[in-house]
Amino acid sequence: MEHRALVHLLCVLGVFHRGLTALIQTEQTVFAAVGEETRFSCQLLQSKDVLQVTWQKVLPEGKVNVAAYNNFGRRVNADFKGKVEIESAGLQSSSIIIRNVTEQDEGCYHCLFNADPEGALTGSTCLQVYELHEPVLHVGDSNSEETVVSCSATGRPAPTVTLTVLRDNVHFSDPVSVSNTNGTVTVNTTAVLTRLHDDSTEVRCAVRVLSGPQKEKIMMIPAEVKQSADGFSEDSGSEITAFTTIITSSLLLSICCVAAAVTVLLIRKRRNSPKQRDSEEINTPQVTIEHIQECKTHVMHQENEQLRKRTSSERSEGSDCTKASIDTQ
Repeated sequence: MEHRALVHLLCVLGVFHRGLTALIQTEQTVFAAVGEETRFSCQLLQSKDVLQVTWQKVLPEGKVNVAAYNNFGRRVNADFKGKVEIESAGLQSSSIIIRNVTEQDEGCYHCLFNADPEGALTGSTCLQVYELHEPVLHVGDSNSEETVVSCSATGRPAPTVTLTVLRDNVHFSDPVSVSNTNGTVTVNTTAVLTRLHDDSTEVRCAVRVLSGPQKEKIMMIPAEVKQSADGFSEDSGSEITAFTTIITSSLLLSICCVAAAVTVLLIRKRRNSPKQRDSEEINTPQVTIEHIQECKTHVMHQENEQLRKRTSSERSEGSDCTKASIDTQ
């Protein structure tokens, strides 16, 4: 009997609580990416005489006031300044913004409409924070007959990685997850496809975390180079063209070298011609005669100087000696 009464009481309390909650329209769960901002909103479905609206955050140790306002003003708790902003301060509806979301902002938040005479009408919204980095798409060869395509993404919680290859005969491996020290998880999936011989193949990698927006990367894998009718591939044709260019350049360089050598020989031959040698021979004696004449002039100048000194000395001895000296000259 007592058990039935207790069950009945709990049911009544539950219905009463659900009735109060039904008076407030709000989102039960809000998802936000790390670094972004998110918005909570609550609205009364019935008009009430509200005296004050209060926002609270539910912590393991209890509830803490985040912000509150009434007809006389608004206030944000000191621990949430710069983080929380009151966007709409109506007494029938209210909304706040959380900026630069981090993992510490995750949790449930209550909006309380303190009405008279009902008391606090409470709505609840829970924030789930996720993290998702850009996907990494890689194409590599495992051997000459197969191509390996892999796609990986890192996020929190573990992201969903979808690899799509638009062709047949593709073997997909099971995703591999690796937990990182910062709480994120890296998921990698791989596909093996046969060698491409005809057309290019499109590869898509799509990743998602929770209900957040999907991130995608697309890559085209080119087909193998086809063989031409003469048995040479396009790559071989390029190699032949490059080889021809090298041969042509070498030939031009050789021609330039030969032309330079011929020019040098002609110059040397001209210098060794008889006319050129005669000209050089004529110039050489002229220089020699001028040099000899210069030496004779210098010797005569020295003799005249000695003669002048000797004449002056003889004059000092007497006129007879001077006359003799003049006759001697």
